[in-house]
Amino acid sequence: MEAILKKEIILNKTACRVIGVFFFVILTALGAFVRIPLPFTPVPITLQTFFVLLGAAFMGSNLGTVTQLSYIILGVSGLPIFSGTGSGLFYLLGPTAGYLFGFILAAFLVGKFIKYSRDNLFLTWVILFSCDLILLACGVIWLRVLFNEPLSILLAIGFMPFILGDLAKALIVSILYQKLKTRLKEIF
Repeated sequence: MEAILKKEIILNKTACRVIGVFFFVILTALGAFVRIPLPFTPVPITLQTFFVLLGAAFMGSNLGTVTQLSYIILGVSGLPIFSGTGSGLFYLLGPTAGYLFGFILAAFLVGKFIKYSRDNLFLTWVILFSCDLILLACGVIWLRVLFNEPLSILLAIGFMPFILGDLAKALIVSILYQKLKTRLKEIF
């Protein structure tokens, strides 16, 4: 009986990686449907950033980046997986496009730097939240291109409303990462 309990279920790391990418693409898409519109901004609150951070922390920079690129490619190709069931190439001209490209950059950076957090929950949180701030900055930069408003207005509609929620998301991802990182190294 003990031999059965110790038997590894994970036989093929490549298959696990493909499943992981597929899984986090689906979670990112589902996170877009957890959508809270705000009356003063064209950018809704979603759960996507949680899954961007979680996927990159769990899978690393390469697979995290591939996950977010895959998500965007699927949305551009016509699947209604963007926030508000949006899809298509023209969606990348809308107000949330900068955040979508920020997903890619944040996933890459989280994957690159998360390994330096070791067993330190606070440092893990700092890395995740810093990368999330970079994601938000990408969104603000795109809003600047799109609307040509002063930076103070853009920060008020594209950055500040998301800080508290993203602090919490980064903390939850940090806790999950610290609890599961040993097992994740075996998988990814």
